[in-house]
Amino acid sequence: MNFSIVHNVYFIGVGGIGMSAIARYFVANGKQVAGYDKTPTEITKSLEDLGVEIHFEDDIKYIAHSFLNPENTLVVYTPAVPKNHSELNYFKDNNFNVLKRSAVLGEITKQTVCLAVAGTHGKTTTTSILGHLLNVCNVPVTAFLGGIGENYNSNLILNGTDVTVVEADEFDRSFLTLSPDLACITSMDADHLDIYGNAEELVKSFKDFSECIKPEGKLFVRNGLPLKGITYGIEDDSDYSAQNISIENGSYIFDVKTPKGIQKGFKFSLPGRHNLSNAIIALAMALEYGCSYNDLAIGLETYKGVKRRFTYQIKTDDFVFIDDYAHHPEEIKAVYQAVREMYPGKKVLAIFQPHLFSRTKDFVDGFAESLSKFDELLLLDIYPARELPMEGITSEWLLKKINNPNKKLIQKSEIINEIQKSDAQIVLTIGAGDIGAEVKKIKEAFHHED
Repeated sequence: MNFSIVHNVYFIGVGGIGMSAIARYFVANGKQVAGYDKTPTEITKSLEDLGVEIHFEDDIKYIAHSFLNPENTLVVYTPAVPKNHSELNYFKDNNFNVLKRSAVLGEITKQTVCLAVAGTHGKTTTTSILGHLLNVCNVPVTAFLGGIGENYNSNLILNGTDVTVVEADEFDRSFLTLSPDLACITSMDADHLDIYGNAEELVKSFKDFSECIKPEGKLFVRNGLPLKGITYGIEDDSDYSAQNISIENGSYIFDVKTPKGIQKGFKFSLPGRHNLSNAIIALAMALEYGCSYNDLAIGLETYKGVKRRFTYQIKTDDFVFIDDYAHHPEEIKAVYQAVREMYPGKKVLAIFQPHLFSRTKDFVDGFAESLSKFDELLLLDIYPARELPMEGITSEWLLKKINNPNKKLIQKSEIINEIQKSDAQIVLTIGAGDIGAEVKKIKEAFHHED
């Protein structure tokens, strides 16, 4: 696709985290950008502040006339948009160039050196670390992030266009539109079974993705995954691994074993072994790209994280409130490991909102096991996202399977009152739905302790 002939880019679902990063990219490249979304959010407001015209009702009468020319308008949509969306169908019926978000990302990266991060967990954090490292190393990079990077308060890092860093999303096989030079796979745990049907099909799609890498390219895989590539891990015999790990003032201090020897004295401040693993693979990819150890050490030490990824909202000696996007049993286990490592012996209250009826159904036993670990658990109703309810698949059903004497099903309106009744020193909000909107309220309610 030749973007030079495109004057206007119209986004259907412009407020999505992946969509909005591409919208920012086109604004930065001088295109006229507008879009539709279902509801106003902080993301849509930030886009409007950049001059993007956004409306919240599905009707072409709200679209500026200049965007209704099929000769110079590109239409980008997200698969989350329903098939009966009237704007989407108007553009399809009237010979506009209509592309999925993943296809546009594939087109953008084609003319660049592309570094892609795939995996059922860890994509956003790893992509964010990698983008930050390359930026600190002054690589001319554009990084599209699946979350808001704390260092940039944005989901786009823009320091040039020679190199792109992208999340390679397995949802509806989107990542097969990419052809990366360097790619990593962080994990292949079963997920999105509503799309794939079974875990074997998901694994097959990751193998298909590994074959999308350019002939001279390199694949990095977490040690233990059933794919051949450059391996990475923690305190193991991988090609790249973290060694001699210690914790000082809430930060990891460690050495890095590489194929060329040991490099000493790295510091990284995101809690949890899963995040340390993400840091190692980002470091490995940046080293293979050609960055120097000294610059990378500075980059890792200055990395601040991604919003809603183990984000500290309140952090005092007496009370800690952390918010995390975890929505899969393995991710919840990783959050538990991180909080136990950082706060041994302290009482932990977790508030979890399940995301999707299908995911709850597919992994109910895994959720029950991971949620049983916390000292106290408050469970919210399932957030449906794109799905209709499924008979028998409820939070009550999940609650019965959780082996924890201190468990309770509550409504969002009860969260603050339940926290006040608890003597837990550590409070976690967990989930990918609209629980994130409750974070501000909790923070305000307890900020006097900050």
